[in-house]
Amino acid sequence: MRTVLWAFLAAFTAGAAAQDAFLHTGSRAGIEPRARAPLDAERAPRIRIDSTLVLINVTVLDPLNRLVTGLEREHFRIYEDQVEQEIENCAMTDAPITVGLVFDTSGSMKDKLGRARQAAAEFFRMANPRDEFFLVQFSDRARLAAPLGESPEEILNRLQFAAAKGKTALLDAVYLAMDQLRRAAHSRKALLIISDGADNASRYSHGEVRARVRESDAQIYSIGIFETPAIRGRTPEEIAGPGLLGDLAHETGGRSFEVHNVSELPDIAAKIGTELRNQYELAYRPSNRERDGRYRRVQVKLNKPKGLPALRLHWRMGYYAPAQ
Repeated sequence: MRTVLWAFLAAFTAGAAAQDAFLHTGSRAGIEPRARAPLDAERAPRIRIDSTLVLINVTVLDPLNRLVTGLEREHFRIYEDQVEQEIENCAMTDAPITVGLVFDTSGSMKDKLGRARQAAAEFFRMANPRDEFFLVQFSDRARLAAPLGESPEEILNRLQFAAAKGKTALLDAVYLAMDQLRRAAHSRKALLIISDGADNASRYSHGEVRARVRESDAQIYSIGIFETPAIRGRTPEEIAGPGLLGDLAHETGGRSFEVHNVSELPDIAAKIGTELRNQYELAYRPSNRERDGRYRRVQVKLNKPKGLPALRLHWRMGYYAPAQ
């Protein structure tokens, strides 16, 4: 596997000598997903702050959107409100996650439900046996279709009987799912949204949902099934759809995928499942010890190892400090 990896990296290095020098250091980076950690090695990673410690999950991707593993603490730099912080620990974990599937059953999904169900099945296939799940379905309104702790098999069974009808209350569904995550058994949390358009039926506004997302410690991933931009007659809500989903995902350190061909759905869902299992957890104690309840912006940078191509990072944009 590493032979294949470095054959790829050779295209980005100055020459074979630079490659060999990196391969023989004590810190080795790879671009293939790591093997799943044994369950008895489980830790409790979080994307939140306690009284003294902030923990941020970071995804590292190469130019071909492949996961990069094998980086060490010295390869990262982290800043809080533009002040560099000392990273105490850097680790990759595969601890259990609480995941909410937010699934669109509005009328416009009629010809897409089959592939969307396959996407959900592929995502669940990547699950850790100790993960817990729940299902929020939405059309004209959002509802909890399967409560916390439901098995993936039961969730997929319920989706088999879902009928596509009505409008799209996407923001209400996200708000309901964030509320469910407050009851999660695991400290690591995520939402997967599968939808074909923007909101046209919610009571909650984009701003209200965005504020709730900022307050949470969950990562949001979305798969947006959109018409191509050239299609005429698209509503303003449909035009705004990609931006809405992208904003929610970006804020939390997740990612948003735009799909124009429904046959791509299962592969993208599997990719998201793999990504959740191959993230770096950075831990630091903030130099600002004020308990002021304010939102603090976080930035992560990379000291790229010699011989690697340009890499992209995804991380949570910030957190709220504890209040008195």
